[in-house]
Amino acid sequence: MINTKKINVGVVGGAGYTGGELLRILVNHPNASITFVNSKSKADKFLYEVHTDLIGDSDVTFTSELSDLIDVLFLCVGHGEARVFLKENNINKNIKIIDLSQDHRLNNKDFIYGLPELNREQIKKANYIANPGCFATCIQLALLPLAGNQLLNQDVHIAATTGSTGAGQSLSTTSHFSWRQNKAFEHQHLNEIGQSLTQLQGNFKSELNFVPYRGSFTRGIIASVYTNCDLSTEKIQELYQSYYETHPFVHISKSPIDLKQIVNTNKGLLQLQKHGNKLLITSCIDNLLKGASGQAVQNMNLLFGLEEKAGLQLKAAYF
Repeated sequence: MINTKKINVGVVGGAGYTGGELLRILVNHPNASITFVNSKSKADKFLYEVHTDLIGDSDVTFTSELSDLIDVLFLCVGHGEARVFLKENNINKNIKIIDLSQDHRLNNKDFIYGLPELNREQIKKANYIANPGCFATCIQLALLPLAGNQLLNQDVHIAATTGSTGAGQSLSTTSHFSWRQNKAFEHQHLNEIGQSLTQLQGNFKSELNFVPYRGSFTRGIIASVYTNCDLSTEKIQELYQSYYETHPFVHISKSPIDLKQIVNTNKGLLQLQKHGNKLLITSCIDNLLKGASGQAVQNMNLLFGLEEKAGLQLKAAYF
């Protein structure tokens, strides 16, 4: 039976990459109605004047105003700005909030960490969701089944490459193609990864050795994750298949994977290999969808009792 419930949506910070991706999903979502899109810098412009691919899809304009006539508010603002926004604006307590910044991800009793493959049941009952980071999502999908089976007892080594959109829309000398700077071992997403792994495996104390890279492509993340593991390839495959059996967006491939398979989708794709005693997990997602706006809509679907895949059955940009 088709769910015809309409969810009135407000978006704050709709002019950037994550805001644009969110709007692309929402204008075609069968249950979403966009009430307002807040942007002080773009006020009174049509959405399609900023996100030009939306021409013909929506006649909504950006506004500098807010409205209480919504069911859910998405915060697509910069890190540090979400806390300021919520402090300065009295949001009706009946409005659910999905924060795409990192402001409420760590040890926050009011916000549920919004990784459905970890916290689906808690998300369904929540009022406020802290949407996970993109690197964090990609890496956690690779490791959750091991932590869930108490198997993360050795150091974990991670190398992951993200597209330029992961650095946001504003140009800077260290974030775009001409000069792409990396920050080894100290990435801001490590704390939320560790928090989730400890949630599943209380005694997890191993090192997460993470080296991020910025690739010369626009979107997608591909991560190579390895750790020692005594289980056979067959047993590992069974373990991962079992963990993700009820999660519609995560798929285990027996063949090598690449970004073409997941770009422009909300999928997480994993491939498992044993090399002697080492388990290599390759994981890839679209950083703007499963790593940001697609996952935010997935959380909205869970919050309002909609089909989890509603509005998110997207075609990969394969060629």
